[in-house]
Amino acid sequence: MSDVASHDRKPLRLAICGSCKKKHWLSSDLPPLEQINCSQCGHPVIVPTVIRNFEVREVVASGGMGTVYRAFDSKLERMVAIKMLKREMVEDKQVMESFYREARATAALNHTSIIHVYSFDEHAGSPYIVMELADHGSLDSWIIRDGVVPELNVLDIGIKVASALESALQRNLLHRDIKPGNILFNEYGEPKLVDFGLARQAEQNEEYEAAVWGTPYYVAPEKIQRQGEDFHSDMYSLGGTLYHALTGHVPFEAETVEQVVAGHVHTPLTPPCDVRVEISQLTSDAITTAMAKEPTQRFASYSEFQMALENARSHYLVDIHKHQGDDRKNQGRSWCAGRPPSSCSSRGQEACPELVEGAHFFRTRVSGRESRSRPCSFCLDEPSGSSHTPGRCLRSNAP
Repeated sequence: MSDVASHDRKPLRLAICGSCKKKHWLSSDLPPLEQINCSQCGHPVIVPTVIRNFEVREVVASGGMGTVYRAFDSKLERMVAIKMLKREMVEDKQVMESFYREARATAALNHTSIIHVYSFDEHAGSPYIVMELADHGSLDSWIIRDGVVPELNVLDIGIKVASALESALQRNLLHRDIKPGNILFNEYGEPKLVDFGLARQAEQNEEYEAAVWGTPYYVAPEKIQRQGEDFHSDMYSLGGTLYHALTGHVPFEAETVEQVVAGHVHTPLTPPCDVRVEISQLTSDAITTAMAKEPTQRFASYSEFQMALENARSHYLVDIHKHQGDDRKNQGRSWCAGRPPSSCSSRGQEACPELVEGAHFFRTRVSGRESRSRPCSFCLDEPSGSSHTPGRCLRSNAP
């Protein structure tokens, strides 16, 4: 079906909502990138518009300063994101400096967990950045949707974002606005750090107005106290972000922003494992260390932070494996040595498929009688208890 429909008065163009994917037939007379609300979900919808070699198709997100679009690059035949500043923002010198800073800082970095910038251009007086598409939600939306994020996912995100920040630091850059909303996910679920609009060189001592310091819920104490900042400040904010994802609560909750900010400076942090008892001690300790009040008490490097998170992840997986093994024992099952349970599937009269030449035959009980079956080379020692049938394959669940 064509994306242009006939009409008695004027042609219509097919537009698809970037949120719920509902199809809309919009007047082709609408100005380029003019937004209307989706009749189903209220998300902004636009008539597809061509800008150079990009077909701008859908709105991903829209805010007070600009809009992010989903677009198709006709030359390279790939989907991209276009972040376009609103025309009225062009007159704001501070906003423009931030926009250029974001484009240049991100373009200078090359890391799998940092969004890639492809180009920078202008359309009808509005500057825009063409970048890698990461349109499968943010960590912030994940927290809002589910309340908390599973510990294993939080550890994976923390390890990858810490690595991304270490890569930025190697280029002498501080991000300065780490928060759940600035960690996006691509179609494969990989985290992507975005929005380097507040980034600056690590050795600069420039003071910024409070409004552009970052997000109060994750800001480091030394920034609040105007004591300068270094990579430890970003580390603190990443710790606060992971804290929020793990517990479902920001590190310091209060009725006013002023009270929240004061909490970062004066209130002792409640360890994550005290907020939710199911959080492992090692994970809780790693985040608590990253959020120490004094920068010198935090990890000495991102590598140390990563190692702490990786150690917590390894122990977490071992604990899961151990608990699963205990559950199987409680169900009367035994593991086959060196094999996952699915590799040995004998039940009752069916022997395990792994055989050893010359081994004795097991006997299994089938319908009240015994029959000979082939031996299993991977069964462990027999389970104890009078209910055990002598010679039965130990993977069997049959009585």
